[in-house]
Amino acid sequence: MSQPSRQRNSKSSNKERKATQVNFLREVKIDSPVHRLWAGTKLLGVGALSFTAVYYPSWGSLALLTLLLVVTTFLARIPAGAWPRPPRWFWLAIIVAGALASIAGGSPFVHLAGASVGLGGLDAYTRFVAVGVLLLLGAAVFGWTTALGDIAPSVSTLMRPLRVLRLPVDEMAASVSLAVRSLPLLVGEMRSLLAARKLRPPADSPKLSSLERRLAELVDLLVAALAVSVRRSGEMAEAITARGGVGVISSRTRGPGRADALALVVIAVICYAASSLPT
Repeated sequence: MSQPSRQRNSKSSNKERKATQVNFLREVKIDSPVHRLWAGTKLLGVGALSFTAVYYPSWGSLALLTLLLVVTTFLARIPAGAWPRPPRWFWLAIIVAGALASIAGGSPFVHLAGASVGLGGLDAYTRFVAVGVLLLLGAAVFGWTTALGDIAPSVSTLMRPLRVLRLPVDEMAASVSLAVRSLPLLVGEMRSLLAARKLRPPADSPKLSSLERRLAELVDLLVAALAVSVRRSGEMAEAITARGGVGVISSRTRGPGRADALALVVIAVICYAASSLPT
């Protein structure tokens, strides 16, 4: 293969990789009313929205909750580059699954050319997809507008009533914060391991079939991922100890204000209205 064709192939693969990357839990550094809200307010809002969408998945409820998220995204001024761009196979899988779900039939029925076609399966499937997209969008807006360092203090403040039961609130809040912070690190490490694996020449063994060779590569990748995870966890534990322990991670910073109270009232009213709509 010539050098120009290699360069074209590498550029196209880089563009495809960038187009299919999903960047969640990465704050977009913009000054907006949503960014200035307390992290606990946004956690409560996402929780209320998720509860309402899961337990009251009517079309009117989903439309009202989607309108709330669209307005929130508009107020947050999220740029177009932050939005994920799923690959083509994702949309193809959605269409194929929808076609298979439509075979189930059920009410409501549509009469076409003397035949009765049930749309119940397709209706249930589209509601399921809409709820999933709604939950992902809510999580994405939270990640785009919230600094990861503000999660642990807000969780500690929200769980403060549990101190009466002598529960380890600080440790629980620090665990949640570390789990959220570790997700981008895990994605980055997996990409590095996959890139290093591609550079490594495949093992040529006539005794192994193609399936066995793929399974061996998967085992090697899992072992490398476990080794990297153990090393990262040790480094993170040493960093936490050097900075003063778990209590420093979950120490309280800024609390809620008037804007947070107004936002919670608006979210509560919309969620109540959405739950009251007929199914």
